[in-house]
Order: sequence, then structure tokens, then C-alpha cells
Amino acid sequence: MEHFSYTTSGTCSRQIDFDMADGVLHNVVFTGGCDGNLKAIAKLVEGKKAADVVELLAGNTCGDKATSCGDQLSRACKKALGA
Repeated sequence: MEHFSYTTSGTCSRQIDFDMADGVLHNVVFTGGCDGNLKAIAKLVEGKKAADVVELLAGNTCGDKATSCGDQLSRACKKALGA
């Protein structure tokens, strides 16, 4: 299992940490941001294929921002997958 840390941009969360084994996400933790919502996202993506998370969350926005914590997670997954 490999560990990844991703510094977010344009969101209230500052960082996303997660583990990935064979393209599957584990132990997703957001630092900063909306605690309850981000804990929920982490639970929902636990054990999911990173590629599926990218497809599901890419382009999601928050309010008037061009991105969101979910979108940032998709970007982190893409980077971890080498895409």
C-alpha cells in the first residue's frame, strides 16, 4: 500500500492524505474544510477504485469556486494514478 499527500488549491481544506493499493482508495483524510461533509466523502470512497472516484467527482464545484474538496480528491487520485 502506498501513501499519498496532496496539497489542495482553491478549497477550505488544505491537504488530502490517502493510501492506495492496486488502484483502490483507503484511509482518506482531509485536513481543514467542512469536517462532517469531508468525513462523509472519505467514508463513501473507502474501498472504491480511484479511477471511479475521478469519474464521479471531477469538475464538482463548491459555491462560486471553480473547484471543491471532491474535485480536489479527484485531482489527487489522478496524480496518484499517474494520469
